[in-house]
Amino acid sequence: MYYKIKKTKTFRSFKAKIAIEALHERESLTELSRKYGIHPNMISRWKNEFLDRALELFNKSGHVKKEDANLEKLNAKIGQLEME
Repeated sequence: MYYKIKKTKTFRSFKAKIAIEALHERESLTELSRKYGIHPNMISRWKNEFLDRALELFNKSGHVKKEDANLEKLNAKIGQLEME
């Protein structure tokens, strides 16, 4: 028996919890499927998504983007000053 779950913040934490459990491999996908009422293919997808997006956690892209924006502003300012 599989359940429909609304996509909320709680759902995202639920997905992460199941993905981590699947990564630990203490229980098979079939056992996790029975335990949580979710199809094994879905658990496998969540596990793969978790692994694929793990690098985003440690990427400082937000900080880099802010610096890039500041650099663009400075370059624009230099361009204005050169024209004057």
